[in-house]
Amino acid sequence: MARTVVIEEPGGPEKLKIVDRAVGEPGPGEVRIRHHACGLNFIDVYQRSGMYPMQMPAALGMEAAGVIEAVGEGVTHLKPGDRAAYAATPPGAYCEARVMPAAQVCPLPDGISFEEGAAMMLKGMTVEYLFHRTTPIMAGDTVLFHAAAGGVGLIACQWAKSEGIRLIGTAGSDEKCALALAHGADACINYKTEDFAARVRELTDGRGVPVVMDSVGADTWEGSLNCLSPLGMMISFGSASGPVPPFSIATLGAKGSLKVTRPTLFTHIADHDACQSMARHLFGKVLSGDVKIRIDQRFALEDVAEAHRTLEARKTTGQTILTL
Repeated sequence: MARTVVIEEPGGPEKLKIVDRAVGEPGPGEVRIRHHACGLNFIDVYQRSGMYPMQMPAALGMEAAGVIEAVGEGVTHLKPGDRAAYAATPPGAYCEARVMPAAQVCPLPDGISFEEGAAMMLKGMTVEYLFHRTTPIMAGDTVLFHAAAGGVGLIACQWAKSEGIRLIGTAGSDEKCALALAHGADACINYKTEDFAARVRELTDGRGVPVVMDSVGADTWEGSLNCLSPLGMMISFGSASGPVPPFSIATLGAKGSLKVTRPTLFTHIADHDACQSMARHLFGKVLSGDVKIRIDQRFALEDVAEAHRTLEARKTTGQTILTL
């Protein structure tokens, strides 16, 4: 049996329950992993609230790290006793142990702790695809990154700096802006006290930026489009403030023949080889010291509801994990 966080219907953090679930043995293509730590992400909030519908009852959690206890037939990249980490579907990572598909579970290097592994997989591989698999970005280019002091943002700031990319961030307080700057952002705009679109134009001598990376959604959508230079790419990869409102595609032409994409990590990692390659790239960044995983919030598994409240209130910086 393993303690597992589930919901029986969508709603607020109070809907989160901890139950004992049987774990069982892995079948073909599966592993059983015992977790040491689990990651917390905004997608968990979307699933819990009903923004992303799920079949009920549902287990939550998309990433974790631990030790492989058993492997099913056909699994060759992992063996019992291996350290491992993942960001993967189906949900269910908020638990002590689980059986799950093996394809997206990745061997975790000895130089990376379980807590770091649990905190970095979803956010770190998101940064990997944003900078390397979505639109061409070269050294010397400038990108605008919203929520630059958040979990994805602090990794992105460091990643950009390590590759000679100028990152302009936004954040909701002067303290968060300072944090983004300390992690490699070239500039950071407090969107509560400044018009970020106007400031981006100032910082780019009126040109705008070729790429915007936006996980905020509704609150930043229009301003983000106004930050783009002609032929620029808008990467909308989250909706922390709510979904992007409907818009006329003609707007993209009027604003400079802009491009828009809505990628997800799970499309990128659906292929086993691509997933493992992305993880190795991320691990290399961390092991080299180019990217440091900052864990600013730790909650016990039984305090998962409070963890969700803190995340939704935008009171977090860096990474948040659940400890077991």
